[in-house]
Amino acid sequence: MSTITPLRQRTIDTLTLGHYSERTIKTYIDWLARLGAHYRRSPADLTNEQVQDFLLYLIEERKLAWNTVNQALAAIRFLFEKVLARPRADLRVPARRKVTFRACAYSTEQVAALLAAAQNPKHRALLMSVYGAGLRVSEVVKLRPKHIESQRGLVRVEQGKGRKDRYTVLPDRLLDELRGYYRYFHPGEWLFFGRDRSKSMPIGSAQKIFYLIRNRAGIDHGGIHTLRHCFATHMLEAGADIFEIKRMMGHSAIKTTSGYIHISREHLMSVKSPLDQL
Repeated sequence: MSTITPLRQRTIDTLTLGHYSERTIKTYIDWLARLGAHYRRSPADLTNEQVQDFLLYLIEERKLAWNTVNQALAAIRFLFEKVLARPRADLRVPARRKVTFRACAYSTEQVAALLAAAQNPKHRALLMSVYGAGLRVSEVVKLRPKHIESQRGLVRVEQGKGRKDRYTVLPDRLLDELRGYYRYFHPGEWLFFGRDRSKSMPIGSAQKIFYLIRNRAGIDHGGIHTLRHCFATHMLEAGADIFEIKRMMGHSAIKTTSGYIHISREHLMSVKSPLDQL
């Protein structure tokens, strides 16, 4: 059993006091461990030049994506500036080329086929929750029975991305599905539990369930997050207000929600004008 060094514990404590999520804490600690292993020295003993060389190594030799390298930079900056109280170092990675957001979405017929292919009631309820309420996979596995507010027709999402709480819609069909699922499985603390009923379903398990059912439905692209894209896209196509969709999805900026408009435009291109019917 490895011993936690004083520097690692101090970093974890500082991150915790800063209200960083458990995932971010793990990611930062992992990157700092990689940095130390690369030089076989404590990260606290490294110079700015050595750190910059490590970032170049990640880019040029490891060929890692911009987001990944920038994540490493964020972890190192946190250590140097917040934990070690060093002056802000001139560390950087090349600017990312502008990327236009293009979410993919299934047609309503494909979503229907996907849900029909989910023969296990637990699997079907899981995927229906992602699509019907527009949830992230990290949010759906953290649902508790108390979050399903059937009288109000709402799903409460606690501590979603950015540690924000919000409400989203609870469709009647989803409520019926969840009631049947509840009668059959009798979930306890977690609505969707793992092998250990006292723990929530791991995100990886939810993703594996999706891929299994997606392949069974004859669909060859997209991950479980695509169902969240479908929620936003199909809501827009149905005439829902984009600001209301933004609120239900938990987006910080309307620009993120606007990324789904192009899909709706593609849908509109297939709709014939009345003029063509004359």
